[in-house]
Amino acid sequence: MKKGKGRASRIRRRKLCRSSESRGVNESYKSEFIELRKWLKDRKFQDSNLAPARFPGTGRGLMSQTSLKEGQMIISLPESCLLTTDTVIRSYLGAYITKWKPPPSPLLALCTFLVSEKHAGDRSLWKPYLEILPKAYTCPVCLEPEVVNLLPKSLKAKAEEQRAHVQEFFASSRDFFSSLQPLFAEAVESIFNYSALLWAWCTVNTRAVYLRPRQWECLSAEPDTCALAPYLDLLNHSPHVQVKAAFNEETHCYEIRTTSRWRKHEEVFICYGPHDNQRLFLEYGFVSVHNPHACVYVSREILVKYLPSTDKQMDKKISILKDHGYIENLTFGWDGPSWRLLTALKLLSLEAEKFTCWRKVLLGEVISDTNEKTSLDVAQKICYYFMEETTTMLQKKQKLI
Repeated sequence: MKKGKGRASRIRRRKLCRSSESRGVNESYKSEFIELRKWLKDRKFQDSNLAPARFPGTGRGLMSQTSLKEGQMIISLPESCLLTTDTVIRSYLGAYITKWKPPPSPLLALCTFLVSEKHAGDRSLWKPYLEILPKAYTCPVCLEPEVVNLLPKSLKAKAEEQRAHVQEFFASSRDFFSSLQPLFAEAVESIFNYSALLWAWCTVNTRAVYLRPRQWECLSAEPDTCALAPYLDLLNHSPHVQVKAAFNEETHCYEIRTTSRWRKHEEVFICYGPHDNQRLFLEYGFVSVHNPHACVYVSREILVKYLPSTDKQMDKKISILKDHGYIENLTFGWDGPSWRLLTALKLLSLEAEKFTCWRKVLLGEVISDTNEKTSLDVAQKICYYFMEETTTMLQKKQKLI
């Protein structure tokens, strides 16, 4: 046998390939990261476990500089490094926030600070952090309408709802922004415009970590739980890892411990939560390949698309599903239709003479072989519909490129 042609050689090549795919290019030498590390060191943070790097597939992230054991602390960020509403209220914005009525929301306070500090440029004390933040985001709210139109109907509706929410957020905040005019030589309208606020909103929405709720009298009663965590927020998401992340009241640090092991020079991940790809895309602007939580949502419109339009009991059936919480979160996953989706289809497929058995359906009982077969047939038709819709949208996408 020729050298390098055997089974052992193939295994070595596969391992080498996987290793090269998981390894990144260290970017610690870049000026923005050098400045960030200096800035963090001045705020009492030092780290020898991780280094900024660029990885194939995930882009910018953090790479292990040594082997990391299960349960090991991978990052401990001092409170002095966190950007919270405390930071904002203790800044030059505090006096304006305190006197504004009705009280601004915690989110508005954070967004205002981000826009103001970004405008300050070299004069900002937060410049090293602002420099490494994304210049633009890929959340649906940032996409052009022709791109949003290519999304599945349920996702498109949520994307449009998200855009309307941010637009309303901007419109309702303009008077507050006007009150800040004494702080700036330029017109506030040119500083706090929609694109600037959209960038700040996406920064908070995609990068904030959770803190125990705080309450300032000068802020609205909305939950004040967000904090921006420089450097820590370079960690990318993977649904296949678990971490323990929380603010430690004793050490006054935001700490992350991994429950996984990492080899030297591998990308280190955290998990944002057991989110499906629709939520990841809406909230963070990306999807996860081979996501075990991936699913396709079935809207009410599609739910009844392949059921007899002559069913006189259909409205009553829909009402029952709605009253019992079976009209939302109906999905197809890796294993096919979810139990909730099949339950809804079984109830909707009940023959007139079996309608009084609807309670048994919700309890998971089998009503008849006919009902079981009909519901599975409808599920299959819905699945084919989604496959055809996806193919059509991919073809339209090709024409945009």
